Amino acid sequence: MQPDASGGQQLLKSINRMALVRHLCVHPGLSRADLALEVGLTKSTITSLVRELIAEGWLMESSVVATGDLGRRPTPLFISPDRLLMLGAEVGIDGVRVVATTLTGAVRARAVSAYGASRSAKACLGVLATVLLKVRAQLDPSQRIIGIGVGLPGGVDEARGVLNFAPNLGWHDLAVGQLLSEKLDGGPLSGIPLYLQNEADVAALGEMEFNAGAPADPLLYLSINQGVGAGVIVGDRLLTGARGFAGEIGHMILQIDGPLCSCGRRGCAEALIGMRAMLRPDEAAELGPHSLPDIRGRLVDGDRKTAKAVESAGRYLGVLLQNLATAYDPACIVLGGSVVELGDAFLDPALTTLNDYATAAGLSPTPVRTSRFGADAVAAGAAALARHRVTRPQLPTIGVGRANATAPADGEGQDQEAAL
Repeated sequence: MQPDASGGQQLLKSINRMALVRHLCVHPGLSRADLALEVGLTKSTITSLVRELIAEGWLMESSVVATGDLGRRPTPLFISPDRLLMLGAEVGIDGVRVVATTLTGAVRARAVSAYGASRSAKACLGVLATVLLKVRAQLDPSQRIIGIGVGLPGGVDEARGVLNFAPNLGWHDLAVGQLLSEKLDGGPLSGIPLYLQNEADVAALGEMEFNAGAPADPLLYLSINQGVGAGVIVGDRLLTGARGFAGEIGHMILQIDGPLCSCGRRGCAEALIGMRAMLRPDEAAELGPHSLPDIRGRLVDGDRKTAKAVESAGRYLGVLLQNLATAYDPACIVLGGSVVELGDAFLDPALTTLNDYATAAGLSPTPVRTSRFGADAVAAGAAALARHRVTRPQLPTIGVGRANATAPADGEGQDQEAAL
């Protein structure tokens, strides 16, 4: 069977187009000549691709500035700020959060909703579909949605669109991609590529994709909520593992014979750092989500037991950070999730512990910061997942195949170059 030459050309063209988009996301204001030099394509190829990308809403030109006797300066190119958008959604334990972002991560619309009386997967995904449509309705009809990303609270098989297990919701082997597509079918979001991944993984992608500065690589994102998880970026790719379980650091053992974890083991990071570790014994024994405002309120009131529990959780977070720094040698660790909102009472013991370990070894501590997106970290990260997939037509995750969704077709390709 002969290879499909036209299909290969189309793929090359798609790769080249998206290489230009990604380059201008990081280096705005370059001219066509600049792009030709930096991306490694011919000027004629750049001219042709830029013309298409401007017409489709990916790029825009700024005004040309006259330079006297030297004539006109090359026209700077920028990512178009509002014509193409992504939707990103966080499926949480209590409800959903959806944002619409530009290609560079600016949030243009937002909506949140709690679940109803039913916590069944069908009912919760119905709420998600409703909120996605609500956010779409906030936008101008002329604005085009190029992808929808969803961050889920558990292990995800992205290639099949299946949520393997969400322990705090009790969902097993759930075909979220198919179910959500069916709920959106026939409406304004019908047929738009849909991408699914674990909540910490998408938040990590948000910190990478929507970073205007030099990328941190490797980058680790820690999500600390009811449980503890991590997203890991290595070599511009999301590390998901052979079965999609990479980053489940909440079940790293930090203390032999420690407190019982929800997974059945003892001494897991989740049992020592997650929200349950900061509760009173009678509250921690209760199943289901717990209230962070209660913990915060007790800290403000000077409750000594709560302050001691939060400090202890912070110190164990420092131990976990030390272990991750040793394992991955990251350029940066980003902290996110609701528990980070406790502020210095929780974070100072963690950073002090991490710094003490580094000092003992004669090393500089790994840089640690909180997420720039705050409460929107997972939802904005899910939008970043959509951009990540759409603008990398041939790039798989490490350990798991690509999602079933594909980027919109670019038409017949004619260029034989590829900007790799």
